[in-house]
Formats: sequence, C-alpha cells, structure tokens
Amino acid sequence: MLGVSLPMPSRRHFLATTLAACLCSTHAGAHQKRPRRILLKSGWQTVNIGDIGHTPGMLRLLAEFLPEVEITLWPNNIGDGVEELLRRNFPKVRIVQGDAVKDAFAECDFLLHGSGASFVAAKAVAQWVKETGKPYGVVGITFSGFTSAETKELCDGARFMFFRDSASLARARELGIACPIMDFGPDAAFGVNLRDDAKAEAFLAANGLVEGQFLCCIPRLRYTPYWLIPTKKATFDERKNARNEEMKEHDHAPLREAITEVVRKTPMKILLCPEDMTQMAVGKELIFDTLSTEVKNRVVWRQNYWLTDEALSTYVRSAGLFGNEMHSPIMALGNGVPAIVCRWAEQTTKGLMWRDIGLGDWLFDLDQEAEVARLAPTVLALAQNPDAAKIKAARALAVVRARQKAVFAVVEKELAKG
Repeated sequence: MLGVSLPMPSRRHFLATTLAACLCSTHAGAHQKRPRRILLKSGWQTVNIGDIGHTPGMLRLLAEFLPEVEITLWPNNIGDGVEELLRRNFPKVRIVQGDAVKDAFAECDFLLHGSGASFVAAKAVAQWVKETGKPYGVVGITFSGFTSAETKELCDGARFMFFRDSASLARARELGIACPIMDFGPDAAFGVNLRDDAKAEAFLAANGLVEGQFLCCIPRLRYTPYWLIPTKKATFDERKNARNEEMKEHDHAPLREAITEVVRKTPMKILLCPEDMTQMAVGKELIFDTLSTEVKNRVVWRQNYWLTDEALSTYVRSAGLFGNEMHSPIMALGNGVPAIVCRWAEQTTKGLMWRDIGLGDWLFDLDQEAEVARLAPTVLALAQNPDAAKIKAARALAVVRARQKAVFAVVEKELAKG
C-alpha cells in the first residue's frame, strides 16, 4: 500500500469491495470471452468433388463472415482423403463422429444444416431438436417438397431456410412453410477456395496445357451410376441405367460439337475432366474416342479422379468451363472463372440458380432442342472472347457475394439470440 496505513474498517471495506469487483470482473470476462458455437451438419459423400465442395465452401464462408464463432463439423462421410483435406485447410475446425457427437450437442449453441441436394440431414436435425431443443437453420438447399410430416415440422421450426434456386424458394412458399425467414441463399460451394497448385501445374505441364489457353469440359450421364463405384456398394438400377443408355448420345453430342468448334476456330485446347468417379469413363467413351484425329490432338482426357483442391487449381488456370455438371461450374464461378451449365429434368431445379445470378444465357436445358442448338456458338464465343466472359462472370459473382453477405448476417443475428 505504498506505506499508507488504513484504519481497520476502511481496510476491511477496501478488501471486500476489491474482492467483489474482481469476482464480478472475472465472471463477466468469462461470459464475454465464451464464443458462440455452431455445429455444421455437412459432408454428404466423397465420390464427387462437388459434394465434397459443400463443406469447405461453408467453412470458408463461416470463417469469413463469423470469424469469432467456433465451428464443429458433424459429417456424414469424409473418407477418400477428404478428412485430411479439411484438416489441412481448416485446422481450427473440430470434426466429430460417433460418441463425440453427444459432447458437441451439449457444447454447441446452434445447428447449421449445410448446402445440399435437399434437406439431406433431416433425421440428424430431428435428433438435435429432440435431444437439445436448441435452434437450427438451413442454408443453400434445393427443395421439391416434404418427405414426411416430420420434415414439414422441421422446416416450420427452423430459424431460417435459404434455398439455392428460386424454384425451390417458390415451392417452399407454395407449400406454406411457416419458417419466419425464407429467401434465396447461394450454394455453399461458391465459397470453395481450396488449392493444390503443385499437382495442377504438374498435370498441365505433363499434358501440354498452358494457363489461359484451354477450356475444361465435364461429361455426365442422366443418373450417376453409383453401382459402378465399389465403395458405394449400390445396387444396379435397371431403370436409371436404361435412361442413361437412351440419352447418353443425345446429351454428349452437343459437347462434342462445341469442342470441335473451339479446336477448329481458336488456339484453345480442351481438357476432358471429371466431377465424380464415374465420369472419366464417360468422357472417354462418349467424347474422346469419337472425335476426329484432327480434333483429338488438341483434347486432353484426364484418366484419374481428383479431389476438389487439385480440380479448382486447374479450373482457375483455364479460360472457362462447360459441360453437364453443376458444381464444377459453381466452384469455378466462385473463383471468377466463366462457366456454362447444361442441365435436364433429372437434375432437379438446381441449375436454375444460373438465372438467379444473371447467367441465364449460360444455362442450357438439353431437353429443349432450341437450347441445344445454341450451346456450341456460346462456348465458342467464350473461347474467342475470354476477357469479356470474365467480366460477365465477375458480375454474376458480385450477385453471389451480396447474397452471401445477407445470408450470414441473418445467421449471425439468429445465433446471437440463442
């Protein structure tokens, strides 16, 4: 006390008030320092770089818009090297499976259902509600209707539901979902920024592909033949296989025409590459093997599957992308790369998001012959005017970014409510 002697009553009063102030300060500080915690339900499967992409895309967006929030990931499947990919890029994210999920339920304040083809993890959300009673929300799904009365209750009880295409949002409103906040919220895969530059550069060098001087092309059958992927252990589906066989020539002839136009009329090369584990064979059978020798000499067929980081490092070195898939275009555009999407009825309404972000003339419904005829000229225009295409892609990405900001402002607000 610097040599100053206090009278006993004053000393007691000083010590008591000081101790009380310290305790209050410690309690308040502890309360203030305790970060909010989100349990992210995502990680649907690993045989498709797009399905892989949902998770790192959402993790990147959460880190960007809610940097003070602690994130725990509760995945369905992170095998095939995906767990290592996530841990390498998001070292602060806790990953829980099995018995550890119970602890995450106790510790986390909010469950966020990640982007996907539908309300994928409705059962997991129902478990969260039953065991914790804590709030939850949904971001970036396609929606066509309820699969059960329980699903309807879960939709009604969500703090928010964001749909990745306007048709899904319209359907939710039509069915009278009582969720208080429903709006357009982009697919989380727009947020993916993973990279494996070393692998991408080595592949390009080995195959004579020069940065900015090639387009990526992705084939796809009407239905993914999961029965051809050993790890999926899927039963052969005769109906889906018959539909694939019926439409495979129809759905790939426009891609071959576009490739031929680009090769004959520009200096560009083409990289045939996969989004899922079955598409290397599809690309070889339905595109590469059918091309003339003249054209084939400027086309590279990728024989092996890859993970999202290597794929995206390749896409960003291309002049653009086109094909019958959805998530490679999403991830490419999310990084400023022009992307043209072909779709059909079997792919649900997700492709309509291209109209929602201002890219309707880069969206082609292959069930409409008038649109099929426009594909090759549009791909050729992209190859001939890559700078203009990048400007167009940037405008669409600005729409996506604005919506991402709005979505995560809602997430932050609802999380703060507790």
